Amino acid sequence: MKKILLSLAFLAGVSLTVSAQFKIGGKTINTKKVINAATDVAHAATLSDEDVAKMAKEYIQWMDTHNEVAGPDTEMGQRLERLTANVKNFKVYNVVDVNAFACGDGSVRVCGGLMKIMDDDEVFAVIGHEIGHVVHSDSKDAMKNAYLTSAAKNAAGAVSGTVSKLTDSQLGDMAQALAGAQYSQKQEYEADEFGFQFCIDNGRDPYGMSNSLNKLLQLSESEAKSSKFMQMFSSHPETQKRADRVKEKADEYVKSKQ
Repeated sequence: MKKILLSLAFLAGVSLTVSAQFKIGGKTINTKKVINAATDVAHAATLSDEDVAKMAKEYIQWMDTHNEVAGPDTEMGQRLERLTANVKNFKVYNVVDVNAFACGDGSVRVCGGLMKIMDDDEVFAVIGHEIGHVVHSDSKDAMKNAYLTSAAKNAAGAVSGTVSKLTDSQLGDMAQALAGAQYSQKQEYEADEFGFQFCIDNGRDPYGMSNSLNKLLQLSESEAKSSKFMQMFSSHPETQKRADRVKEKADEYVKSKQ
């Protein structure tokens, strides 16, 4: 069953139309209903790493509630467990979207659609890419920026300066902000390199990273230009360049081993 994809995006943020309401998991969320705390954006900008980690934990729990998680008794769940050696903060959503995302607390979520079109080496490379965003603090920064640009910033405590527990509406509003988030070219290159090295370090195909990007490009070319998938790629024209870049690194690595 298909759910709304809200992610930090392996390729790019999916562009969603900003509105007062949207649906996820069959539930309508009014993003205008937020707590009115006595604070301002300047105050919110002082968010600590602890605050961001707390928000990330709440956010990923919210996402797991609103998207069907493929359990250990399912084929996709068992496959991901084999790939990640049963690491607890990796899960797969039983949705048709072709994507993956990471949160500042280190949680990585893979969408079922991506697992269906990619082999194990390609999925492993994508996971490495997302871990790269966490290691380089990209995911943490994206979470903080989404907080500062969403109504969730009103949850900051006026006295203590720490973030209060977010409401369902605030988490929905933050999810919408995260859906439009995009990493810089530099951040994507660094995450691609991490995914490439992640494959090598774990005895996987060094071409896993480039193959995963090329497979997504091929899929986008087969889709109608009006589709959501094509819209996602239209906002990230550097994907081919990224694929070529990591392929060159794989070529160099293979040549060095000959």
